[in-house]
Amino acid sequence: MTTYVLVHGAWHSGQAWDRVVPLLESAGHRVFAPSLTGYGDRAHLLGPEVGLDTHVDDVVGLITGEDLTDVVLVGHSYAGLVISSTANRIPERIGRLVYLDAMVPEDGETAVDVMPISQVLIDLALKSESGWRVPPMPETPAGLFGVTDPDDVAWLRSMLSDQPVLCLQQPAHLDNPAVKAVPRTHVHCTVGIPEGLERRPAPANAEVYELATGHDCMVTMPGELSELLLKMA
Repeated sequence: MTTYVLVHGAWHSGQAWDRVVPLLESAGHRVFAPSLTGYGDRAHLLGPEVGLDTHVDDVVGLITGEDLTDVVLVGHSYAGLVISSTANRIPERIGRLVYLDAMVPEDGETAVDVMPISQVLIDLALKSESGWRVPPMPETPAGLFGVTDPDDVAWLRSMLSDQPVLCLQQPAHLDNPAVKAVPRTHVHCTVGIPEGLERRPAPANAEVYELATGHDCMVTMPGELSELLLKMA
């Protein structure tokens, strides 16, 4: 039995994994898909003090609190920053890092370093009435986070919350030498990539898979995504 911890991206909640969790569990594995502070059943905790460090604390607290080991830690999108810093803090508990169409930082980098267009979101948030809220990205011709089915779009929209700007400003940490020994897998979604969201190339020796779908592949291709994750069990 493998233990999977699935970490959702910006604006989403743990509900985003609802189509993946039963597929992994039916294969005999243990799965956790928490909502980070400020999202889903924890949306009431949203505030300007919530940042990347808060979300790292969430995931570290889950893994240590449940005494999980050899975890396949999956981070979607923004959560690439979250899983990086999580592994830096508790590398002995992580069996593999999976960057699912995710930001992949180096030590000390913020979301802006990884994806410069994030600065636009920060500037808009700082100038907004709240001074800290980053609203979800709008629907485009490529869909809402790559989701195009009207029913799926409505379901996805129902779970979205604003992102605190601090999440994009705080740096990820990868200064623990032990984290370099944790295997990594990258999964890239190849359809409907918006202009300005260029992905960093994976390292030359990295294990890379591709899914021919939009960004929220856990919604649009849960079966195919689950098959890839099961390869890592």
